Amino acid sequence: MTDMILVTGANGNLGSATLAALRARGVAATGGSRTPGEGMRRLDFDDHASLDLAEVSTLVLVSAGYAEDDQVVARHAAVLDAAVRDGVGHVVYTSLTTAGDHLGFALAHRATERLVQASGLPWTILRNGLYAELFGGLLMWAGDGVESAFGDGALAAVAREDLADAAAAVAAQPTRHSGRVHDLVGTPITAGQVADRLGVPHRTIGLGEYRRRLLDGTPGLLPFQPPMLASIATGVRHGFLGGTAPDLTGLLGRPARDPLATAVAAASATRPEQASE
Repeated sequence: MTDMILVTGANGNLGSATLAALRARGVAATGGSRTPGEGMRRLDFDDHASLDLAEVSTLVLVSAGYAEDDQVVARHAAVLDAAVRDGVGHVVYTSLTTAGDHLGFALAHRATERLVQASGLPWTILRNGLYAELFGGLLMWAGDGVESAFGDGALAAVAREDLADAAAAVAAQPTRHSGRVHDLVGTPITAGQVADRLGVPHRTIGLGEYRRRLLDGTPGLLPFQPPMLASIATGVRHGFLGGTAPDLTGLLGRPARDPLATAVAAASATRPEQASE
């Protein structure tokens, strides 16, 4: 078999960063996408005829989570069927942190993990923590400060680039991680800490108010997304997502990037012009 790594969702943030991390290691890798760029394969999870995984030794299956659970699981099942058919040697799946079982988007991940483990292919599951970029981006600017429904709760957030580097480390030497489930979480941070770094106050709002804002005042959200975001808020607020694990730094072979600095940068990027003057 040709020693080729293929990363799905290669035009997305995590997929593109994983592909870049592999290439930075000097590892032969290509990307797959519904809208492929130069040198990529066209892989449309909803078009089964496009799922050509011939000559792929290691498949990095980046979760296609931007849909309802049934559609996400069906997409992943189709890709895994193609992987079995085409003789893929190893599947690396980017899943959700173990602490996230209660989150509104956990089911599709856990169902996919079952499919991966039942496929008969060698596998590794990367249970990714929530992005520091997401945590910072969910803070809402209001008046002279930021608001959130996170309360004083902490999130063991991870910089997306670290998760990409970890995925590349596993994909580059998959047999070392065969049958392993890695829990890739970072250092706990709070909304108050982000606000302190920004030099502004943080105000906590209730979960009901947060849900109302999501439903009434956030253009572009799809119907399944407000419950997902609300589940993150209540998980952080009530202390379910702050636990740590050593797997991330073990895979990276170095300290993780500072998730607080990453979250601050994400929050700062959404700061209204008048608030930054």
